[in-house]
Amino acid sequence: MRSPESPVLSISGLVKDVGPLPTLDGKMLRVVSGLSLVAERGQVTALLGANGAGKTTTIECAQGLQKRTAGSISLLGQDPDTAGAGLRARVGVMLQDGGLPPSARPIPLLKHIAGMYQDPWPIEELIGRLGIDSFSRTSVRRLSGGQKQRLALAAALAGNPEVLFLDEPSAGLDPQSRQLVFELISELRDRGMGIILTTHLMDDAQRLADYVYIIDAGRNVAEGTVTQLLQHRLPSAGEQHIRTLLFEAEPGLDFTGVLPDDVDVTEARAGSYAATGALTPADLAAITAWWAAHGIMPSSLSLEARSLEDVFLDISGREIR
Repeated sequence: MRSPESPVLSISGLVKDVGPLPTLDGKMLRVVSGLSLVAERGQVTALLGANGAGKTTTIECAQGLQKRTAGSISLLGQDPDTAGAGLRARVGVMLQDGGLPPSARPIPLLKHIAGMYQDPWPIEELIGRLGIDSFSRTSVRRLSGGQKQRLALAAALAGNPEVLFLDEPSAGLDPQSRQLVFELISELRDRGMGIILTTHLMDDAQRLADYVYIIDAGRNVAEGTVTQLLQHRLPSAGEQHIRTLLFEAEPGLDFTGVLPDDVDVTEARAGSYAATGALTPADLAAITAWWAAHGIMPSSLSLEARSLEDVFLDISGREIR
């Protein structure tokens, strides 16, 4: 685990029990078991895990919304269980369900929230940046999912926080809004804000995160930068890096004997091929020589490493929870 000089969030040995549950003979159910993590200033730290892995409980303990059973938490240098309003004023929280009053209208709501803080973010700037003026006359209950997400993000930023918790920030966003939100998150990180992100969308984590924790059954099971995690190897793979060569060519080609047996070549649709395995430079030379010998020029060609989603499934398993 990293040990920065001044993290925005530090969790060590977090334990959270809930219950008692009659079905378990009165024993407490442990939903977080010894989890530790650090989130630094000027970075996006992502928490990834399947449903029930303990992500939400961990974040709620970090925010002081739930009391922990054991372990220590430091949020901006204070214990969230005992800190007062001064700490809460320095923290922004964007929940997936928004938590916004359904009858309110966006701009009066944001101005009301900003009025609770000593040094709020300039509200007109947030309104313009997130395009909230385009639906300012609509009540919260009538907003689309993407509009509610943009409003929830503005509400979380209204107090000009030092640390920002984001729960599924791109849920329901159209591509244009998603790009806008991603650009804003990147700018906030570059300004030195510490951002803690929880998401089920691996593409979001791969694009935004500086450091990733994968959580399973209430424990850390892997951590690292995206690059480090993409180099994760299954025991069966040894030191090999799995890659996929994608190319478009004439349909029905037979690549028997061209590539090693452990490289799987499939034709997902007519003329669309994928060769997946521990590809080497010699393999690439062999297939390009085969194309040349048969007068084949692919219309498209790309070489891809595994994605963060592949790594997550390797580590956390592929069964439905």
